[in-house]
Amino acid sequence: MRLPITAWTSIAHRASGVFLFAGIGVLIWVLDASLASPESFAALQECLSGALFKLLVWAIVAGLIYHSVAGVKHLVMDLGIGETMEGGSRGARVVIVLSAVLILLAGVWIW
Repeated sequence: MRLPITAWTSIAHRASGVFLFAGIGVLIWVLDASLASPESFAALQECLSGALFKLLVWAIVAGLIYHSVAGVKHLVMDLGIGETMEGGSRGARVVIVLSAVLILLAGVWIW
């Protein structure tokens, strides 16, 4: 059985929500570490310049971008736009393309 593109984008939207839930824990830890002391802030600043941490931040931002774009698509569909199979398929393609472009731009900004 082959899933349609609308199913894949819906599954990815749910998965990105779960990923964001875990990513928020990382971001709260970073915030706590940055506010703990000047030494902790300096250590975190050094850590943030590393490639692994930049990749982690980029992954969290990518999840946020995809989840937001797909959420806007769902809100548009709630208004009655794109509720047909053809409209849903077009909307799913728009979500994928727009998310990919925004994620690449976020990667350029982070790196």
